[in-house]
Amino acid sequence: MKLQQLRYLCEVVRQNLNVSEAAEKLHTSQPGISKQIRLLEEELGLQIFVRNGKRVVDMTEPGKVIHGIAQRILQEADNLKRVGE
Repeated sequence: MKLQQLRYLCEVVRQNLNVSEAAEKLHTSQPGISKQIRLLEEELGLQIFVRNGKRVVDMTEPGKVIHGIAQRILQEADNLKRVGE
């Protein structure tokens, strides 16, 4: 699990489940975000998003919990960066 994967997850949620918009905001590719989220799902052993074909259409219940945890982890990572300020 990587912080980048958690950033991608949170940005997809922030962009109303629009992976293309999330990719644009993060200055990366849509396939790259999709791949990293799939890798995260594989590592965790569950689905974060509900998909209809290739489209993300909703979040699973475990996905909502994971999103909340991811937000806290990213906030704490930012806090670590501020310790020396």
